[in-house]
Amino acid sequence: MVVGMFDGFSLTWNGNTFTGGTKSGQTQFTQLMQYLLHNREKGVSREQLERFLFEDRDLENMHHTLRTVVYNAKKKLRAAGLPDVNYIEQQGGVYYWTKQIPVLEDAVEMESLYRKVRGEGTADEKLGWCLEACALYTGEFLPDLAGTMWVAQEAKRYRTMFCALVEEAVQLLRTQGDFDRMEELGRYASEINPLSDWETVTMEALVSRGRYEEAQQLYNDTVERYFQEEGLRPSRRFMELFNRLGQQMEYQYAVLDDIQAELAEESTEQGGYYCSYPVFQGIYRMVERMMERGGQSVYLMLCTVVDSKGNPMKEGPLLDELSERLGKAISSSVRRSDAVNRFGKGQYLVLLVNTTRENCAVVQKRINYHFLVRRQRTGVHYYVNSVICTPGPKPTQGESA
Repeated sequence: MVVGMFDGFSLTWNGNTFTGGTKSGQTQFTQLMQYLLHNREKGVSREQLERFLFEDRDLENMHHTLRTVVYNAKKKLRAAGLPDVNYIEQQGGVYYWTKQIPVLEDAVEMESLYRKVRGEGTADEKLGWCLEACALYTGEFLPDLAGTMWVAQEAKRYRTMFCALVEEAVQLLRTQGDFDRMEELGRYASEINPLSDWETVTMEALVSRGRYEEAQQLYNDTVERYFQEEGLRPSRRFMELFNRLGQQMEYQYAVLDDIQAELAEESTEQGGYYCSYPVFQGIYRMVERMMERGGQSVYLMLCTVVDSKGNPMKEGPLLDELSERLGKAISSSVRRSDAVNRFGKGQYLVLLVNTTRENCAVVQKRINYHFLVRRQRTGVHYYVNSVICTPGPKPTQGESA
């Protein structure tokens, strides 16, 4: 029998899957099979099963209820076409899965390969074991029961194994110069284990193969996704690696006219310049430098969607709708020379160039005018700071000031 524990539970016999998916994920039969099959070697005590299956429910005869669940499970297994044997055996108060029906479980197979990698073997053998084990990890361990203690512990353990296997495989692929499979592994790991910086693996592979534009696009997409979908900043490791890889990038020669045409903005729309966080950060730093000479007055504004009590909103469809509307309100309320970035869920950064504190208040009123409708109880909180010019190093002798 083939048992799937990653990215959902499934039981397969002779090519036919007869349980799994979200609808059956909470049945007592499914929970019994999950716990029993995963612990089939050492068995599960009656007390453990009762605590797991019935939790704190007030049952008159818990032992009888457990026997009923086990009896019904055997009937279901027999109806699914399994050989007519005693599937669930009991010895001294401990329940075991019968050895008459061998089980092939993805989680157990992955752990077996992980132990091989940790032991003796050639580089090629270890790479093969790593990639095979990573392919078995198709998602979190029993995600439908993530709130259950034993599942949470196992999920963390297998996630740690997966990360170690990816790191080992990346090191071996890097040594072999196999950047094709390194890119493939990076993309797979990013999908299976998001928000864990595996994009750095893909980016390294792209740069090593001279695919600089794809690496740049991957960086922009990743930073944008972290901010807009999760409200998070990429880790320092991610940013440092990109900066280091950026130093390796080389671009083909192009005449200045072609370069300038590529740099020019195509859009002629009115309103602020909406950009990703890395671009916004670059604009901010450039404006700081320009202030050393021009003495412009520049302000940074943070706009945050708040509920009727004035608290920042965190999650939900309403926040998504309000965030979208706030972005449009901001873009139509500021000048084309002002930069706008969606900083996170329900938050925007606005860089107001060559303006005054009084004009910042005017901009806020314009945003509210476009954002607030009818008797809307939600609103926007504004936080404004003056951008202070940070003097750079003084020019050395012979260098123009």
